[in-house]
Amino acid sequence: MDSLFSVAESDPVFGREKAGAAEARLRTALLKAQYARLAKAQRSLLIVIAGIDGVGKGASVSLLNEWMDARHVRTLAFGEPTQEEQSHPFLWRYWRNLPARGKTGIVFGSWYRPLLAEAARKHPDQEKIQSLARATREFESTLTDNGVQIVKLWYHLSKKAQKRRTAELLSNPDTAWQVRPEDVKAGKKFERLRDAAALAISMTDGEHAPWRVIPAADPDMRAICTGRAVLAALREGSRKPSSHPSDTRIVAAAAQAPPTLQALDYTAKLADDEYDRQLAEWQRRLARLAQHGEFQDTAVVLVFEGQDAAGKGGTIRRITHALDARQFRAIPISAPTGDELAHPYLWRFWRDLPRPGNIAIFDRSWYGRVLVERVERYASATEWRRAYREINQFESQLLDSGAVVLKFWLAVTKDEQLKRFREREESPFKSFKITPDDWRNRRKWDAYVQAANEMFQHTSAPDCPWHLVPSDDKRHARIAVLECIVKALEHIRNGKKKS
Repeated sequence: MDSLFSVAESDPVFGREKAGAAEARLRTALLKAQYARLAKAQRSLLIVIAGIDGVGKGASVSLLNEWMDARHVRTLAFGEPTQEEQSHPFLWRYWRNLPARGKTGIVFGSWYRPLLAEAARKHPDQEKIQSLARATREFESTLTDNGVQIVKLWYHLSKKAQKRRTAELLSNPDTAWQVRPEDVKAGKKFERLRDAAALAISMTDGEHAPWRVIPAADPDMRAICTGRAVLAALREGSRKPSSHPSDTRIVAAAAQAPPTLQALDYTAKLADDEYDRQLAEWQRRLARLAQHGEFQDTAVVLVFEGQDAAGKGGTIRRITHALDARQFRAIPISAPTGDELAHPYLWRFWRDLPRPGNIAIFDRSWYGRVLVERVERYASATEWRRAYREINQFESQLLDSGAVVLKFWLAVTKDEQLKRFREREESPFKSFKITPDDWRNRRKWDAYVQAANEMFQHTSAPDCPWHLVPSDDKRHARIAVLECIVKALEHIRNGKKKS
């Protein structure tokens, strides 16, 4: 651990005259590299700023904004989570603020805060440290695999230099405001913070998201080293395929044999009078659950996938009929926009997550990557295979935050789909529902069935299973989905009562 910071703790000095010449060259080179990055718009850059308090992190960020074109640099300062941020998964606030391809984000108060805080405790929980480090590596791996370049700068100096810098700032009324209580505390527990930093860095350093230690005692040395690190990142070409083992590995999520479309009973039916009775009953129970005070602590995510004309829209309408319009949002997922394509694949889904007391209903979802994008070859084999891991991690974070996630596949037979397609063509009220894409997708029926079955295999987990619903009879399917939602929410409510 000592060798990691040995150079920085020797408090090297750059020299003002030498620094002035280097600064002039750096400013020109940074702007050129930044504009070249913008023109290509292939990758975004995240610069993570970290270090012991009182080492000049804020001054370094200000310098980067001055040396680069600040119109294309966004400083993302994260303090204590707001009430809105606390109501979502931990990584939500970082996901939703990611810069677009070609642009740069400078991150203050990053996702490293929990890891560093735990590692710096007098009696740290080693299991928790391992878990936090693993989650950090997974997050950064997902970002880098999806076009985000990450460079992490740790600002460091000796205990003596940190104390001296704090005293100098406090001695001048014009700079005293820069010293926060944390800066003073940092000097008192310097060794413990340094050891915690060394541990966190060693556990999260990697080719895909490297750490750079910046000597911070001398302002000129700090500025030049910062500029050079960012310049090297900007100039870096397309990243080589990662060697970390989780990139292309596919792990089946199911603990038992996953469901398949071929195994469903498509003959299941419900008589009209029985359908009307059950529909009223399940909608009544759903309405009561959604209006109950305990529901305000629960976020619900409903995912609907299935073959074209399987009845997703009609099923969703029967759900929303039981809900207050202020409680839910139905989100139709279509081809990504230009802005969405400029961000990592999961970015647009993170942005639409509901807060507690609300329901997000996804008509199509993040599973498009392993379905339509796979079959139509919009995504490479590496991308869609990797997506199984990324999706499982995404849903695990939703569950860990307390959300209820229910995934439904509405399934029809090939003959029933053809019947519904023809009915749509002949009906003046439904003709808008049938498009050339529907017929084109039908010609690839077997490929979609294979993709769906593999998707169930790799993403149906015990705590987040797929619910396959035969939908040749729409009434049966609607009741089956409503029953599943109601029973899941009742299970959550009963569990809260017991606790």
